Parts: sequence; C-alpha cells; structure tokens
Amino acid sequence: MNFINRNLHVAAFWLAFLFIFSMTANAQTQTGYEVLTDAALKRIVPSSFYFAGQSAETQMRNAAAARVGKDRFVIVGLVDTSGYSTEIIGKYEGFLITDSPVKIGGQTLNTGAYGFGFAKNGKVNIFDLSSKQILSVKTTEDAEMKRPRPLTMVKTDAGIKLYKGKIYVVIAAK
Repeated sequence: MNFINRNLHVAAFWLAFLFIFSMTANAQTQTGYEVLTDAALKRIVPSSFYFAGQSAETQMRNAAAARVGKDRFVIVGLVDTSGYSTEIIGKYEGFLITDSPVKIGGQTLNTGAYGFGFAKNGKVNIFDLSSKQILSVKTTEDAEMKRPRPLTMVKTDAGIKLYKGKIYVVIAAK
C-alpha cells in the first residue's frame, strides 16, 4: 500500500509540474510581439476601410500590423480621406483592427474595428465605425527617433509602439 501511495504522489507531482510548465509556456506565447513585414503584412491588411458611412482606400505604404502571441493581431493603416467631409477628415486618419482586447496607453480597447486620429492636443482618439469617440489616450513624443514615418509599429518589451511621426502610444496585450 505504501508503494502505491508513493507512486501516486510522484505521479501527482509530475502532473502538477507539467500543468504549471504548460501554463507558463502558454502565457509566454500570448504576450510575445512581432511586427509583420512584406508578404505577411499584405495578407492581412485590408485594401479599404469603412468608416462613418464611407469607404476609403488604405495607404499600404502607411500600414502596419503586429502579431500578439500565437494568433492574435493588431492591424493599423492610414487611409485616403479625400472623399470624406471636412468634419471627418479633422479627426479620422486611419483604422485600427484588433481581434482580441488590447490596452492602448493603459486603457482597454475591446475586439473590433475602429477609426483613429492623432489630435494636435497630444492625444490619439479612437472612434467606433459610426464616428462616435470611445477612447482618448495621451501620446508621447520620441525625440530620439531618427527617421520618423507617417505610420509605423515598433516592438518593445512593453508591447508595440504605434507611431505617427515621432508621436506614439503603446499597444499591449490584455
């Protein structure tokens, strides 16, 4: 009987060890970040985006995407807003699509497709597809950035920095 108890304890130990190991590996997979390039980027960025009753073409040279963990994505792109009303152009520059909840500047953004615009007041504003503002987050200026681009993503330990020029917000897994 003592032999059976000892084997049960050993088996329980190994099961617990494997469970903890698999949970740790899963957590690491979920929070890894990768900025996509070239073919992978072109595969997932939409060629146009619907916002406020209109559709605009994506400026593919100003589009970016990041893989968050194994199979989650955050996709952003500037769009050609020339056909939009001046009211919309003043606040909407592009789209942000996330297939899982994320944190932007520490605030939660749920799964979905959104419009966004970097405002002159030092904030990035996020809008639902009807153009109703749902989030406003303070931006940070990166004075060290050597060659700013209209829109780009950069991987960091804290997540992904979404840049417009030298201004950025951090997008992180939730």
